Amino acid sequence: MSTHLHTLYDGPIIDAHQHFWDLGANHYPWLAPDTLVPHRYGDYSRIKHDYLPADYLRDAAGHDVIGSVYVEAEWTPDDPLGETAYVSQLAATTGRPNAMVAQAWLDHDNIQSLLAGQARFALVRSVRHKPGDPDASGRTLMSNTRWRDGYSQLARHGLHFDLQAPWRQLAEAARLAGDFPDTLLIVNHAGVPGDRSSATLAGWSSALEALANCPNVVVKVSGLGQAGKPWSVEANEPVLHTLNRTFGADRLMFGSNFPVDELFGSLDMLIGGFKQLVSGWPPSEQRAFFHGTAARVYRPSGLTEPKTRNAS
Repeated sequence: MSTHLHTLYDGPIIDAHQHFWDLGANHYPWLAPDTLVPHRYGDYSRIKHDYLPADYLRDAAGHDVIGSVYVEAEWTPDDPLGETAYVSQLAATTGRPNAMVAQAWLDHDNIQSLLAGQARFALVRSVRHKPGDPDASGRTLMSNTRWRDGYSQLARHGLHFDLQAPWRQLAEAARLAGDFPDTLLIVNHAGVPGDRSSATLAGWSSALEALANCPNVVVKVSGLGQAGKPWSVEANEPVLHTLNRTFGADRLMFGSNFPVDELFGSLDMLIGGFKQLVSGWPPSEQRAFFHGTAARVYRPSGLTEPKTRNAS
């Protein structure tokens, strides 16, 4: 039985999942003024404002966030390289982000040239293409031959794949991971557990077990909000317990999902809440969760120096 005392993590943090957007300069269809698309958080109107590195650094000021990973923000899909160029310029001028998950629709005709183009950018480590709703047979794009052909090209370009899909699609994701063992599959938002009912958590936990058997799968613990409910440590305790039991801290990494999760409170509240959630883990596991796994997976560049702390 573990005898570790509960201690709040006080070391360096790499935020493995965040976004920036300048709504006046660039086009994100879902963030247009008169648009509301179906979203698992419900009405997201309050995040339709510019969010840039200066805003993020202000919001994170109470914590030692030394770097971050930008995740594609559903920029207009006719210009995916434009988003990458824009984000690369942000990084060059502000020091954030320090790695990037780029947009790449894997079933497009030009996918080979697009992946080559994305891989040429120094920041890009991974790509994302949400596989969408299942068809009548219960399958998503993850089972589509053309999409999988695109997926098969990732390894040769040295790219990972970031998967955002609800937990009911994780069995399909496990097959994908097994079929392409040379590609690291990064599960976004903890596999989107949804509500916290016992039935949902049991189904989600079972789905995670199959994924955990694939050594080329890691999980981002991000986006754990629930529509119409406040974010709380209590609601997420069973989620963190299951993730650590199933994957272990070396395959888990913290992500803020800011500014989207601003719908539930401040970044300070969110990071502080996660520090509470893992406070019973051994110090080495806390460091893996907040720093080590993301450093290994995303190889962020240009990190700021961690704050100097007294030895204890």
